Amino acid sequence: MNEQLKNEFTEIYTEKIKRHGAEQLLKFMLSDQSDFFTAPSSTRFHGAYEGGLVQHSLNVYHCLVDYLERPRTKEMYKMDYSEETIALVSLLHDICKMNFYEVSYRNAKNEQGVWEKVPYYTINDTLPYGHGEKSVYIISGFMRLSREEAFAIRYHMGFSGIEDKNSIGKAFEMFPLAFALSVADMEATYYLEGSTSK
Repeated sequence: MNEQLKNEFTEIYTEKIKRHGAEQLLKFMLSDQSDFFTAPSSTRFHGAYEGGLVQHSLNVYHCLVDYLERPRTKEMYKMDYSEETIALVSLLHDICKMNFYEVSYRNAKNEQGVWEKVPYYTINDTLPYGHGEKSVYIISGFMRLSREEAFAIRYHMGFSGIEDKNSIGKAFEMFPLAFALSVADMEATYYLEGSTSK
C-alpha cells in the first residue's frame, strides 16, 4: 500500500468533508472490511495496479479543482461549489470499485521463455448494482448527498457509460457538476493514468 497516497486522501477527506456520517464512512474505508486503498482502478486499463483506485480518486479530485477554478466555469456557467462537495464527488465517485476486484493467476512466459504463474485482476462483483448508482448507494448508507452530488456521481462516466445517451445529456443540462466531474474523470483516466503501466 502506498502510504503517501493514503495519507493525502485521508488528509483532503477529513479537511474538506465534514457532514454527518463522513467520519464513519472513512473509518469503514480504512478498516479490514475494505480494500479501497489497495484496490486497482481497473483490471487492464488505467490504474490496473495495487493502489490504482486511490491514485485515480486523487487525480480526479485535482483535475476537478483545476477545472472549476476556470473563470468561465464560475462566471458563464455558474459552477460554484463548496470545497466539501468538490472533495466528496471526486474522492468517492468510484467507491463502487471497493471490494470489487480480486487477484487470480494465469500462465505466461517470462523473459527467458519459461512458463510461470503471474497474478492479474479479475472482477468479483458481490453487489451488482451498476457503477455510478452503486457509488451513490454506498455513500448514502453513511451520509446524505445533495441531489446535484448524487447525479454527478451517478453520471460521472458521461457518454462513455452504458446509460441512455438522452438521459446523460439531460443530467448534464440539469446538473452541471455531473458534466464537470465527467471531464475530470476523463482527464485523469486518459491523460494522467494511461493504460496498464504505472
